[in-house]
Amino acid sequence: MSQPKENGSAGHALFGPQLLAVLGIVYGDIGTSPLYAMREAFLGSQGLQPTGPNILGVLSLIFWALTLIISVKYLCFVLRADNHGEGGILALMALVISGGKGHPRRRALLTVLGLFGAALLYGDSMITPAISVLSAIEGLQVATPLFTPYVVPISLVILAALFFFQYRGTAQIGFVFGPIVTAWFLVLAVLGLRCILLAPEVLQAVDPRHAVRFFAANGAASFAVVGAVFLAVTGGEALYADMGHFGKRPIRAGWFGLVLPALMLNYFGQGALLMRSPEVLPSLFFHMAPRWALYPLVALAAAATVIASQAVISGAFSLSSQAVQLGYSPRISIQHTSSEEIGQIYVPFVNWALLLGTIALVLGFRESGNLAHAYGVAVSSTMLVTTVLLYFVARRYWNWGPWRAGLVIGGFVVVDFAFFGANIVKVLSGGWFPIAAAAAIFALMATWARGRRHLMLKLRAESMSVEAFLADVRKSKPARVSGVAVYLTGNPTGVPPTLVHNFHHNKVLHEHVILLSVVTEEIPSVRWQDRTATEPLGEGLCRVRLRYGFSQNPNVPAALAQAHFEDFAFKDAAPTYFLGKETLLVGRQRGSGMWRWQKEAFLFMSRNARNAALFFRIPPDQAVELGIQLEI
Repeated sequence: MSQPKENGSAGHALFGPQLLAVLGIVYGDIGTSPLYAMREAFLGSQGLQPTGPNILGVLSLIFWALTLIISVKYLCFVLRADNHGEGGILALMALVISGGKGHPRRRALLTVLGLFGAALLYGDSMITPAISVLSAIEGLQVATPLFTPYVVPISLVILAALFFFQYRGTAQIGFVFGPIVTAWFLVLAVLGLRCILLAPEVLQAVDPRHAVRFFAANGAASFAVVGAVFLAVTGGEALYADMGHFGKRPIRAGWFGLVLPALMLNYFGQGALLMRSPEVLPSLFFHMAPRWALYPLVALAAAATVIASQAVISGAFSLSSQAVQLGYSPRISIQHTSSEEIGQIYVPFVNWALLLGTIALVLGFRESGNLAHAYGVAVSSTMLVTTVLLYFVARRYWNWGPWRAGLVIGGFVVVDFAFFGANIVKVLSGGWFPIAAAAAIFALMATWARGRRHLMLKLRAESMSVEAFLADVRKSKPARVSGVAVYLTGNPTGVPPTLVHNFHHNKVLHEHVILLSVVTEEIPSVRWQDRTATEPLGEGLCRVRLRYGFSQNPNVPAALAQAHFEDFAFKDAAPTYFLGKETLLVGRQRGSGMWRWQKEAFLFMSRNARNAALFFRIPPDQAVELGIQLEI
């Protein structure tokens, strides 16, 4: 595997539409944190009083959290850990374990970490829409308490509409994302500057000594506040996950050019307002605006939260596609919503599952403040996993020595672990949800991967060596049917059971037989020039390997049409595709390494997996399924 590229594929474009798209898609999540982060630092269970020293201490923590975690860790280091231009936790995991190097136990542990981090992102994809939309609509209560009973219903309507229109794709509405979020950040900056002018002494909080004094004065209570401060940096993973779409330079330009200054001004403005008017704390953000601007601000905040939700939902779709390709999820329906952008996809099952989870969260927690604990646990856990994997990237790809890697990455681990520790203590007050959701998703992903490996071993035992099969063909001299037969197999060496059984039962063989294996590499994409490898085997048989990256969706007929065959032209043929249809039975045999419930779960997922012909885009009228019964 080649060394990670230093720049993403889109890194050359700094300005214009691409930079606007970066602002709209990448920074929507972190851009809505001012709605609740500062407020939760004082309204949480710790009961922190909004005194001058406490306000300066919290502001100092937010300032240095944004600086160290986002500006330094993610923008300077994590973005360098790209897998051929792609980012995200699964891409990072694939990069770390690629090539089969390293101790097997270490590879297994890193795989577990990566999968659990990916599973946590699904919880994040449910929590982000719920907490963001709720926090925006709660601004209506500032105008009049009459809106209070309607906050939850209005939020549910907005969320239902958001998920309902996912099937149309982001391409049709994406062009408005950038301007809306840009306007949002400009409003954040203006509101913050307006309040800072009332109490400019809050600017002293850039001095880290205020954070130190805050810890010294508040003791154990300050540790609980750290969990609320962490809400200011949620969305950092989106910078890394979206790197493959935009490149590193536009992401960095958007952060330092607009996003960071706007966030800092707004947080400091909230601190200044809190110093002057502590009574506004429950609706701190919306009290920053003059009375006449309240309704427009609520509308803009709602639009910004919908965009932030769209970003994490799209991320869940991409994550699901990668999980299918890497073998951690059964085949599911993946619809492409754009003919120009391959990354724009819609996954119906994931969409409706996220909708149900989000509705359950809104109905169960009812207020954005109640969801804050769950949000912090989900994101802090994912960030910690990313940092641990980053250490192995630094050692393997950046050629850092153990001391250098330990000091730099270890420093990030200390910071991340502090935030993780501050959030994990809130498990009973909401933090249980992302952990429970991630544990369930991780169990299913691990069960599918293990069951798939066991099934492949069973199929290989049922297969036949190429030499033995060719000898059988020469001996029996079967009738040859004109045309091309394509047998799909996961075994890249032997003859698949589908061909063996068909040959032995029907005593016929097609004139041209292709043994086709689709292989997913641990890189995001494979160039079409490198897609196909052919190997003539004799007696009209030919082995073909199709290589895809984990961010690509296979199209078998299109790939075979580009392949070169010595004795026939595939694109002129009308091939018949033979696929195995395994009927699985749960047995009592040992050796699979699977518990009974895992076998039952694997059996359920297998039965509900998407049809292989549809997944590989094989025309239904050219597909033939041959059944085989296996016990697991």
